[in-house]
Amino acid sequence: MKTDVAREQRRRGHIAMFAFSGLVAGSFSLGSMAAGHISPLAINAVRFVMASALVGALAMATGGIPREAWRAPWRYVVLGGLFALYFVMMFEGLKTATPVSTAAVFTLTPLLAAGFGYLIMRQITTRRIAVALAIGAVGALWVIFRADLSALLAFEIGRGERIYFIGVIAHAIYTPLVPRLSRGERTFVFTFFVLSSATVVIGLFGWRDVIATDWAALPPIVWITLGYLAFVATTITASLLAFASVRLASAKVMAYTYLTPSWVIVWEIALGHGVPPAMIFGGIALTILALYMLLKHEG
Repeated sequence: MKTDVAREQRRRGHIAMFAFSGLVAGSFSLGSMAAGHISPLAINAVRFVMASALVGALAMATGGIPREAWRAPWRYVVLGGLFALYFVMMFEGLKTATPVSTAAVFTLTPLLAAGFGYLIMRQITTRRIAVALAIGAVGALWVIFRADLSALLAFEIGRGERIYFIGVIAHAIYTPLVPRLSRGERTFVFTFFVLSSATVVIGLFGWRDVIATDWAALPPIVWITLGYLAFVATTITASLLAFASVRLASAKVMAYTYLTPSWVIVWEIALGHGVPPAMIFGGIALTILALYMLLKHEG
């Protein structure tokens, strides 16, 4: 019976991360359109305020915030700081890095998460999982570079990529830290404190950018992106990540980032940015194979 319950919990964790990968992809497509119009600190400061308010309301509506959740508040500061660092570095990196090279850096997250998962939680990455991660990485790069070998060979690590890599490291550390620092809080409660802490951290560093921004003069794409970032790419994805991180190993949680490039293609088509060449669907097949290997491993 316990085995069946555990299997069901893992299945729900996989479903959560499947949704996570698709929703995160939207932040890449929309974020690239808005990055040049607003400071990374300003847009993230506002998005975290909005997200914190929404999740706080959800937490109150689904049982309230118990006194026990206030224990060891430093936990939320650590996690919120990592969360904030990732998103700020993402937007800062997009100022000078191309979407292709930035997405390539993003595919390093699962391997980093596996390493930090061992250091923090002693989570062992088996040979089968390692092979699945490798297949997923190849498939993701295939998609990212649109099956163009010359584009892959021309890849260079620039300032933007290095900046974003700092954020990717923060994201990879965040994942195994969630189960390590969680004390059984409900998902909305835990997420509320993490987002609130991220709001404070960004506010301390970015209040000048918020004040200096001419909010009335921003183009519509910034407001569309801000709304999506706050209510979908922050509120929902943070909850999904917290939900999945206590049910799956860190390497498996982050393996779903390999699906993000494929989801980005869907977003790009939906936004009218064109249909990619048929060759890249070979990469999509490899990412699906990698995820199948992970799912089969659940046994």
